[in-house]
Amino acid sequence: MSMAYLAQPDQQQTLEWLDGGTFSVLLDSAATDGQLTVGRFNVSRGEAPPYHMHTREDEIFMLITGTALLWSDDKQMELSEGGIVFLPKNVPHGYRITSDTADLLLICTPAGIEGMFRQAGRDLSTPRPEGFEISPDAMAAAADAFGQVILGPPR
Repeated sequence: MSMAYLAQPDQQQTLEWLDGGTFSVLLDSAATDGQLTVGRFNVSRGEAPPYHMHTREDEIFMLITGTALLWSDDKQMELSEGGIVFLPKNVPHGYRITSDTADLLLICTPAGIEGMFRQAGRDLSTPRPEGFEISPDAMAAAADAFGQVILGPPR
């Protein structure tokens, strides 16, 4: 049974993510009874995940601040501040941040994708191991474990 859930900023898990950015888990499977995941990226120019597709969930992301290039089914589009995109499961996509910094809100339904971020990323509340990085192998293993298919390198 779903219930209301409140998490103040200091109760939200923040992970080190690609290219020195962060991903904060705002709502996860446990908080939403598996209904959806909500997360927030704070990233810099050039941050780009591998070209990929989701096999389990639909994805929505909104560019709160910044600009980005977006690819979907190999079609390139520009996403400006305040822009929002819906990416159904099984649709190949990727993006690259083109502004100095960007703040992106991610919503996926159903929930579960947060497991990929937790597996490949590093919880900022723990000491940073020397030389920590999200290697292509670590990213591929986490993606595979949570229904993501990496189709190619970042764009």
